Amino acid sequence: MRNARIPRAAWLQLGAAILLFGLAWPAIKLGLTEATPLWFAVARVALCCVTSFVVLALIGRLAWPRRADWPVILSVGFFQITCFFSLANLGVAVVPAGRSGVLAYTMTLWMVPLALFAGERISSRGVVGALIGLAGVMVVVDPLRFDWNDRTILFGYGCLLLAALCWAIAILQARRHVWRLTPLQVLPWQMAIATIPLVIIAATFEPEGYVRFDRPIVQATLFLLGILGALATWAAVSVARALPPVTSSLAMLGVPLMAIAASMVLLDEAITWPLAIGGVLVIAGIAVVILDRSRD
Repeated sequence: MRNARIPRAAWLQLGAAILLFGLAWPAIKLGLTEATPLWFAVARVALCCVTSFVVLALIGRLAWPRRADWPVILSVGFFQITCFFSLANLGVAVVPAGRSGVLAYTMTLWMVPLALFAGERISSRGVVGALIGLAGVMVVVDPLRFDWNDRTILFGYGCLLLAALCWAIAILQARRHVWRLTPLQVLPWQMAIATIPLVIIAATFEPEGYVRFDRPIVQATLFLLGILGALATWAAVSVARALPPVTSSLAMLGVPLMAIAASMVLLDEAITWPLAIGGVLVIAGIAVVILDRSRD
């Protein structure tokens, strides 16, 4: 009966968010053919920032953050935007896009050890879910066929898992924060704050980096990542408020599946058995953790 009261727009927004977030991974891969990873991240975040300010202004929700909101703006902006976007781009540069989407989405699994570290109680069910997800990560990496001497590949996989960890840290901080403004209202300010260290990082580690803005592929991917990506974030926030938390969380597990499918279509990436089996295990593990957390 509860689903009957959910607006149809919420389901449409959910589908749009899954589609756009999934398409982001092959889009990054395509964009990196004409840009270096860190400067491409700068361009994406800057465009997302402008789009977020414009959208909130148009819907009458733009507001100056209160003093109590600045700590979460700074911390989430750094971990979820500066760190995640830069690390994800560095990972996608050397790891297939579909596989990258699966590994980067393991942030929910990282929540288990982080919650334990923070002194929260974790049930055996949550631990089992994390272990299932970890097994999935190992299968995706395919250690038996992995070239452990290739430092570039090791770096790429490490960046993706570290990106997921940074995202999990941001989620943990946001969950403990007492919100004055809504998460949507602080988004543009987080983007603005995140751009500053991101530019410094890019200038330091990619002094000769570039983004070829005149190339159609860069224009198309930045439109998807920077403009439509910001709208997808707005849609995801709206869905989280309209749908039951477990429903929206489980539905968003479609994002890594969409990343795999989109990478297969757009990049001609093969769906190998390790990717298929590992992806299923990762998603199953995340689902177990989500269901466990919903009982708290």
